[in-house]
Amino acid sequence: MTKQLLPTSFFVVLFGINLWGSPTNNDIEIFVDKDQHNAFISVVSKGDANKVIKNIEAMSLVPIALGVKDNIDVVGFPTTAGSLALQNNRPIKSAHLTKRLRSGGYYIVGKTNLSEWANFRSTHSVSGWSSLGGQTVNPYGVNRNPCGSSSGSAVAVAAGLVGVAIGTETNGSISCPASVNGVVGIKPTVGLVSRSGIIPISHSQDTAGPMGTNVKDAARLLSYMAGFDPGDPATAKIPKNMRLNFSTNLSKTNLKGKTIGLMSASSNEPEENRLIIKAKTILIAAGARVIMLTAKQDYPGEEEYFVLLYEFREGINKYLSTHPNQPKNLKELIDFNIKNKKTVLAYFDQDIFLLSEQTKGQKEKYLGALKITKAVSTEHLDNLLNTNELDAIVGLTMGPAWEIDYEGGDQAAAKNQLSWGMGSYAAMAGYPHITIPLGFVQGLPVGLSFISTAWQDKRIIEMAYAFEQANNL
Repeated sequence: MTKQLLPTSFFVVLFGINLWGSPTNNDIEIFVDKDQHNAFISVVSKGDANKVIKNIEAMSLVPIALGVKDNIDVVGFPTTAGSLALQNNRPIKSAHLTKRLRSGGYYIVGKTNLSEWANFRSTHSVSGWSSLGGQTVNPYGVNRNPCGSSSGSAVAVAAGLVGVAIGTETNGSISCPASVNGVVGIKPTVGLVSRSGIIPISHSQDTAGPMGTNVKDAARLLSYMAGFDPGDPATAKIPKNMRLNFSTNLSKTNLKGKTIGLMSASSNEPEENRLIIKAKTILIAAGARVIMLTAKQDYPGEEEYFVLLYEFREGINKYLSTHPNQPKNLKELIDFNIKNKKTVLAYFDQDIFLLSEQTKGQKEKYLGALKITKAVSTEHLDNLLNTNELDAIVGLTMGPAWEIDYEGGDQAAAKNQLSWGMGSYAAMAGYPHITIPLGFVQGLPVGLSFISTAWQDKRIIEMAYAFEQANNL
């Protein structure tokens, strides 16, 4: 798949080449060659990049290259969700979360590839693959899956193409790719960052969030993404006294005196136990009191799935109705995929699309499922936090990356890899979740998660920073 250049080529400043001078054709070729793992689906033109960088420098700021997941509207780029059906979707208005990026020195160098439709088209999908962008590959190991759906954002950071990127998550789409690609990922409290101008899956769980090489850089980016948006009612719930500067007061001592609930191993697997022991040792050395947690809770998977199916149909129909020059609703997307099945459905089907389309007229069932999903997830996390008087719940984010398998998809491939994880309850509850690199298994990265209750984003960022500083990677 050929990378889309807008309109000519990419201006390379992120590799330290001609950092303050004019770009050359060689610079452009170097960038194309550097993106060997197919992190980007489209890249900015040389002229546009030059103009933005000069404006940033005029504000006495240091320009910071930024990748943005290609389900987020940015004027000047198509917003495709990785789908051929949306290759001509050129928004006339950028997503609200981009409004303050320039004031932080950030400039968008390109849109990152993703699991097509943010991994919500098929239960047999291969993460990191899209019909428009092709396959994004984990930079660790050989033929390793980057997880998804924010595959390109994570890989762009992991491969050193950019220091920070923006992803989105409904359930695991920031935390999983961050973990398996060895970068930091922050899934904020739902409502901290506006969803206006983002191709939706679920208004009750969707959020954008930063990914970065380290906690401080990711936290700083979040500071310029967060804030009230009259177009997204969820942002009205941001506490009035909540300070939105997430990169201040980061200290090596932020874990001192904290009580941490550390999730015990889910099996007797030696590598999982080794990593948990490592995490516990670092937490205690950093001054935290550690309580081992073994709490089990029935997962409302069926109810959550129906919530996502119902909300996706409503959300995508609304989004498409305001964006001309592409299919107008989910039914037309399904028809487009069938018409172009040799390309779009080459590796997996669209069973999720079909099920979502069938939820029309099932509002009562949806409301019941939503009630159960929210109640089970919030009660589970709140009980753990309150009963044990915890400052955070900590555990292994995800097992190491599995192989890319087009015959069996992620589900089949994951059966041949070590597997553990946490974060789904935080996703359903809308609670904040940050994952940071912990260590390696078979030469593949594994992350550590910090989770707390709503609007405690700054608190878990501070604790994650302290752990990061103490961890000798």
